[in-house]
Amino acid sequence: MLQTLLHYSLHFLFPWILALIFFRSMWKNAWGIMILTMMVDLDHLLTDPIFDASRCSIWFHPLHSYIAISVYIWLIFVPNIYVRIIWVWLVFHMLTDFQDCLW
Repeated sequence: MLQTLLHYSLHFLFPWILALIFFRSMWKNAWGIMILTMMVDLDHLLTDPIFDASRCSIWFHPLHSYIAISVYIWLIFVPNIYVRIIWVWLVFHMLTDFQDCLW
């Protein structure tokens, strides 16, 4: 129960906090973009079962792979503010999913 609460709080509530801290002048847009990047979890649809609480998403799903995470990290070097918002959230999303692996 605590793991599920923490996981979804980090996925939906924490982006709001990140948006307020790092993108104060445009926090609504930043928060919206961060929520939209949750579509990275569409790769869960490629597995059976779609959700398994005991499965670690990192390195299991294609958009949670080493290659994908490397691309997300390299996005920091793109000078567009919207790409950086996506970068911040995708990297944090992967960290959030990784903490599930530690449970």
